[in-house]
Amino acid sequence: MFSPDQENHPSKVLVKYGELIVLGYNGSLPNGDRGRRKSRFALFKRPKANGVKPSTVHIACTPQAAKAISNKDQHSISYTLSRVQTVVVEYTHDSNTDMFQIGRSTESPIDFVVTDTVPGSQSNSETQSVQSTISRFACRIICERNPPFTARIYAAGFDSSKNIFLGEKAAKWKTSDGQMDGLTTNGVLVMHPRNGFTEDSKPGVWREISVCGNVFSLRETRSAQQRGKMVENETNQLQDGSLIDLCGATLLWRTAEGLSRTPTVKHLEALRQEINAARPQCPVGFNTLAFPSMKRKDVVDEKQPWVYLNCGHVHGYHNWGNKEERDGKDRECPMCRSVGPYVPLWLGCEAGFYVDAGPPTHAFSPCGHVCSEKTTSYWSQIPLPHGTHTFHAACPFCAHQLSGEQGYIRLIFQGPLD
Repeated sequence: MFSPDQENHPSKVLVKYGELIVLGYNGSLPNGDRGRRKSRFALFKRPKANGVKPSTVHIACTPQAAKAISNKDQHSISYTLSRVQTVVVEYTHDSNTDMFQIGRSTESPIDFVVTDTVPGSQSNSETQSVQSTISRFACRIICERNPPFTARIYAAGFDSSKNIFLGEKAAKWKTSDGQMDGLTTNGVLVMHPRNGFTEDSKPGVWREISVCGNVFSLRETRSAQQRGKMVENETNQLQDGSLIDLCGATLLWRTAEGLSRTPTVKHLEALRQEINAARPQCPVGFNTLAFPSMKRKDVVDEKQPWVYLNCGHVHGYHNWGNKEERDGKDRECPMCRSVGPYVPLWLGCEAGFYVDAGPPTHAFSPCGHVCSEKTTSYWSQIPLPHGTHTFHAACPFCAHQLSGEQGYIRLIFQGPLD
């Protein structure tokens, strides 16, 4: 992925801190990636540091406080305690860090514009009518400009006037060292996997991150007034595979180092060609099946493999076996007579979601996205936030809630008979 700076100075090798990948998109947004709105966003070292760090604290309605708020060149966070009392924390330039902001707003301070993910939606028309729960200035990531390029996440982002306002209703409090801290309305949740993002990964515990980057257990519901308990021994430092939930969209953080070990799109394409070269056949129609190319990932192809989700037998598309009494959605597999949904198979094209480079042998249920066994196993164990108080496992490629006993199935292909 090119950054504008790279085009002007191709000789300068840019330092990449990492990438954010939005769950639910299989390689690109339905209407194509455009500008700051795309399915993945790379964070590169900036030509000039733009990070900020807290400096002066002003309490109540003093002239300095009012001035700090109105000063368009000064970053500040305002905590409204009551009608008569506001605490303003001024932030000053930090030459050692770069700041990246994420949110729903298209205003210039937002580097990565994120909209609500509608599971399995192939067009953005559906998403616009939904009242968004993603904050306009949802969160900010601060990266150290020097190795090891540590990235940390904080709730809330600065608006066009370089301010963050926590209104009367937001949860906020004074910390033991006299500073202020608070939570945003729907909160920013983070989950760090155990054992990194590898084939041995296990899901971690979801936590909430405060405006100052402290870690808390979850509130009773997303926007409850009462904050959770502070978790002293955990930090807001992102690691390879950390998940960030903005209440309406979930992002996966991949470090540059982690991405260098991840299968590339080329590798996935080679695996696709390998499967197709083995000429799998429909066990009934004896026609050869083939996964369509990565570019044609929305159009069902006539050679497309289909699967019976209860048993995993792979067939070509056919019309028989409909169980009329069950909405016509369930079919009987001609191989083993098990009855269940019958869906087309699609390759998972977003390489950043893979925990290993294994062959595409398993498919998520009920959507039919295919990837490696370790990858299906990992994602099926992760409870992703859904709405304001529920969690469920979902396919990373399309965000559909997983179904069935495990949430995925092993595919049984029949080879050519000759």
